[in-house]
Amino acid sequence: MSLQSLALIEKWPVPTAAAGAVRADGTVLGTHGPVGHRFPLASVTKPLAAYAVLVAYEEGAVELDEPAGPEGATVRHLLAHTSGLAFDEHRVTAPPGERRLYSNAGFEVLGDHVAKATEIPFAEYLRQAVLEPLGMTSTSLAGSPAKDGVSSVADLLRFAAELQAPRLLDPRTVAEATLTVHYPGTKGVLPGYGHQNPNDWGLGFEIRDAKSPHWTGSSSSPRTFGHFGQSGTFLWVDPDAGIACVALTDRAFGPWAVEAWPAFTDAALTESHA
Repeated sequence: MSLQSLALIEKWPVPTAAAGAVRADGTVLGTHGPVGHRFPLASVTKPLAAYAVLVAYEEGAVELDEPAGPEGATVRHLLAHTSGLAFDEHRVTAPPGERRLYSNAGFEVLGDHVAKATEIPFAEYLRQAVLEPLGMTSTSLAGSPAKDGVSSVADLLRFAAELQAPRLLDPRTVAEATLTVHYPGTKGVLPGYGHQNPNDWGLGFEIRDAKSPHWTGSSSSPRTFGHFGQSGTFLWVDPDAGIACVALTDRAFGPWAVEAWPAFTDAALTESHA
């Protein structure tokens, strides 16, 4: 089976795009476009960074509830965007755990925290802990753990398979990060989609639940999790459908994506169940 719906990216108003879908057992359901092309990920970097933090947790280098970032905040707060740090500044705007303040600064603090704990630069730790074991040879981080990753669809399909059937982490750790809402009932802004109440989030992964509007599809299950990036990129996993999908482009997120992405997702989900 090869998902014909992935060809919908041809209609997107972008210079270059690639997409792919994969099942939990690693079976690639289809790809379209230059799957080896390296695209800037923007915030799709965050799930990769979060996975490295979780490896550090399982290795005993950090604890989820140890202090990190602003006073009163922990590694868990930083992963769940509830540390109180502002979006792009290392400035505290709320007490920890009170509001879902989506924060690039929080992920930069996380990267520094793990680097200090492991005595390995975060980009190198990510490479050793996640990228190398999964064979993600086209992926690298040069800069912020929040937004400076570069990768390909081929690589991210390997990561998407890992998220569905973990080998690097205990499945319970991954479920805690991707299927469990941390600080439930917390409201906040989902970038590009406005205020959400609640704005549910796991540990480095956004959880769809009943958010509306949303970048996934109308037929996406509430348990769908993943991330999108301002560089016109996304990765979602729908555990109820048993499928994950990646799309990377080189056009900044905007109204075109708000219109195109949900229809693409719905078509992929429908076809995968046909």
